[in-house]
Amino acid sequence: MEDIDVIAALQDPVRRRLYEYVVAQDREVGRNEAAEAAGVTRTLAAHHLDKLTEVGLLDSGSRRLTGRSGPGAGRPAKVYTRTRAEWGVSLPARDYRTAAELLAEAAEEAGLDAGLCAAARRRGEELRGSAAPCGGLEEAVEMLTARGYEPHLEAAQGPGGATGATGAGDPADRIIRMRNCPFHAVAERFPPLVCGMNLALMEGMLGADGPVRARMDARPGQCCVVLEVSKNNEH
Repeated sequence: MEDIDVIAALQDPVRRRLYEYVVAQDREVGRNEAAEAAGVTRTLAAHHLDKLTEVGLLDSGSRRLTGRSGPGAGRPAKVYTRTRAEWGVSLPARDYRTAAELLAEAAEEAGLDAGLCAAARRRGEELRGSAAPCGGLEEAVEMLTARGYEPHLEAAQGPGGATGATGAGDPADRIIRMRNCPFHAVAERFPPLVCGMNLALMEGMLGADGPVRARMDARPGQCCVVLEVSKNNEH
């Protein structure tokens, strides 16, 4: 199946709502949950979810949603997650990925990490324009959403996995993680180079001396950068 056929499967508005809901959860989603979120019947949701799996936009499996096992635990339910495959269409055909990988290879061999980060920080500053430094985590979420990072706020974890201690709702207890890396394919081949570039780009977009800072905190399947309230700007 060609990429354009895969993307065309999202033309149906119900199917697209279901896809967007599953993608936003970053975990396995059952048919009942997806149907409720999309405002459709379970039967209709199952039809569209299976179609999304058939074309390769979702992966499916079976799991007992009760968390129990053994006799009386019930039958496993079908669950869905976003596939790791990428799809794209360019008319006329372009191949920017190959160009990016060649440039990254040359930059890594020549030790141009610092120059690349400087260029990325300047590009981030250009994207921010004359706006003041990012004013808070909610504003940062909007900014990153517009750039395709799929950000979400979650509780910050301290040493040993303990959550923040200053109380629910305190910005210092929250952190922004991103489910998507816009540079994923190149970052997988050249992680130190591209992740450093990504960090510098975000620093430029956030602005200097603002209340939000970016730092590295790589996790499998997610962007390598997280955003949090700067300790130097807590009030």
